[in-house]
Amino acid sequence: MVNKVLVVEDEQLLAQNLKEYLEAQGLVVRMAHEGAAGIGEAERFAPDVMVFDYRLPDMEGFEVLDAVRQNGKCHFVLITGHPTAEVCERARQLGVSHILFKPFPLAELARAVCDLLGIKREPRAGMDTSVGFVERRQSRTESFPLQLYDGSWVLADRRRNPSTSMAPDDEQLLTGD
Repeated sequence: MVNKVLVVEDEQLLAQNLKEYLEAQGLVVRMAHEGAAGIGEAERFAPDVMVFDYRLPDMEGFEVLDAVRQNGKCHFVLITGHPTAEVCERARQLGVSHILFKPFPLAELARAVCDLLGIKREPRAGMDTSVGFVERRQSRTESFPLQLYDGSWVLADRRRNPSTSMAPDDEQLLTGD
C-alpha cells in the first residue's frame, strides 16, 4: 500500500526538508507552496495525509483544508509559527489531528504522520526504546542531510558535534590556517 502525503508550505526550503525527511520514512510526498496549488495537487494526488501551514501567501491554510476535505478522505496535520489559542481551537473544530509549532523536530512530524497512517515505526538499530524520546533522538548514529539557506548541505550529526565530525578543510576555514 502506498502512503501519500501532501505538504502545503510556502517556505520552500522548509517544505523541501519536510519532503525529503518523510520520503526517507518510506512515504510518497508531493509539495505545494500556495493554497490554490495545494488544492489542485490534492485533487490529482489524493493524499492520505496533508501537512499544511496556517499562513499561506494566497489564502489561509484552513481554506485549503476545507477544499481538500470535500474531495475525499484525508487526515490533516497543521504546522504553524503562530500558535494562538484561536488557531488551535479552530484546528480542533475542523478535525485537524495534530498541530506542530514551528520549529519542531522532523521526527515529531514523521511520528504524527505515521500514527495517522497506522504505520508502526520500528526502532532503528542502536536505539534504546526504554528511554524517553529526547534521549533516543540524541543517541541516533545515522544522520540526515539538512539544506541550509545558502543552499549547502550538512549532516545533522556534524552540526550537533562539530569537534568529532569536521572535515580537515572545514577546520582550516574556521581557524584560518
